[in-house]
Amino acid sequence: MKNKLRNKYQEFRAGISSEEIETKSIEIANNILKLPIWDYNFFHLFLTISEKKEIDTEPILHILQGKDKNIVLSKADFNTGKLSNYLLTDSTLIKKNKWNIPEPVDGIEIPASKIDVVFVPLLAFDKLGHRVGYGKGFYDIFLAGCKKDVIKIGLSLFEAEEKIPEILVSDVPLDYCVTPQKTYQFKK
Repeated sequence: MKNKLRNKYQEFRAGISSEEIETKSIEIANNILKLPIWDYNFFHLFLTISEKKEIDTEPILHILQGKDKNIVLSKADFNTGKLSNYLLTDSTLIKKNKWNIPEPVDGIEIPASKIDVVFVPLLAFDKLGHRVGYGKGFYDIFLAGCKKDVIKIGLSLFEAEEKIPEILVSDVPLDYCVTPQKTYQFKK
């Protein structure tokens, strides 16, 4: 069932124009400004895989920089399924890996336990805060290693599904999901 949802939302993305992604990404960034998260310091942000027509996270990056937040970027290890996290600095070199994921080459490593807010990539989400990603489990493993009260914010170009079936114990639910139209808040 999750694979059906993955395919459905990958098709939705395939049908969206670059201009629509740009407009919707700015709307999402504007909605993020209304969240009660701005007293925190360490924000984990994913960088856009433009080939997969993901939300453009650059407007969010600019907001975080403008608010002088510590921005943490990850690098995926496909052998272990784990993310290493690095502080974004003026000297951080970003390169695309063989899966077109932009990542820091190296830098100052930040432990997951230090991160306050995580912006979570996804393909689909439901009204209970569950999400479907690409299926590799990177973020579920990463989030399980974060502090218990880390704020998990999904970013979606599309609105919520009613309910995602086949939720696993290892699936970490979101606290919020921000779309161009609205912000969903999930009970803790």
